[in-house]
Amino acid sequence: MIGAGIVLLVLYCLAPFWWMLVSSLKGPAEIASNRLWPEDPTLVNYRGVFGGQNDFGYAVRNSVVIAVATTASAMVIAVFSGYALARLRFRGRNLVLALVLACSMFPGVAIVTPLYQMFSDWGWIDQYQAMVVPNISFALPLAIFVLTTFFREMPWELEEAARVDGCGPIGAFFRVILPLAVPGVVTTGLLVFFAAWNEYLISSVVSITLASNPVTVALAKFAGDTEFQQPFGSQMAAGVVVTVPLVVLVLLFQRRIVSGLSAGGFR
Repeated sequence: MIGAGIVLLVLYCLAPFWWMLVSSLKGPAEIASNRLWPEDPTLVNYRGVFGGQNDFGYAVRNSVVIAVATTASAMVIAVFSGYALARLRFRGRNLVLALVLACSMFPGVAIVTPLYQMFSDWGWIDQYQAMVVPNISFALPLAIFVLTTFFREMPWELEEAARVDGCGPIGAFFRVILPLAVPGVVTTGLLVFFAAWNEYLISSVVSITLASNPVTVALAKFAGDTEFQQPFGSQMAAGVVVTVPLVVLVLLFQRRIVSGLSAGGFR
């Protein structure tokens, strides 16, 4: 029974992705069929993704730049913040952590208009920073919370032993604590990257032209390979292109993700 339940759960989770892949391989004459595999597989939809009116390669580049910049900036702040909240004793640290988590409760739609007005005044509209800065603010609460929990589970004896051997607080952090925290840092970094890669709400407002459109906005504006074509197949192909980098990252860092998620579960 347990095995059957696992199989059903896996099929339920993978079915949308399988249908997206199958649809991306169907030609215009076959796209409306319900076959579980195309009768005549073709890559015409993938050629339409990077040709015609779409220029999807620019959107992929923009998303990579935005997601990498968001992840790098957020992780630098989150690593030091998480360590300070977990290892340093100061008055009100639990209140600080609570305030950080409270910031994640604000709905993004409530700040879209103020952000647009502010970024317009600064001349940031259609610029990468108009998406990177909000993405960092959205990602930081979760990243700080996860890393704070992770650092709290690490034994104090390791840091004390490093100080006995002559390391100062900074040296102990970089030589002992940070290398041991790699699983948690990698896991948190991937979560931040995925969130930045999939963000749409803010990007749809502050990204106007092809110069800054990420893949989420580009997909919403997707056009067919020709003027009068409904771009169902091309949209599915673009969805596959957008999903593949995330799948590759998960496969490459699978062990780190598992160890990072399970770390802190046992004392």
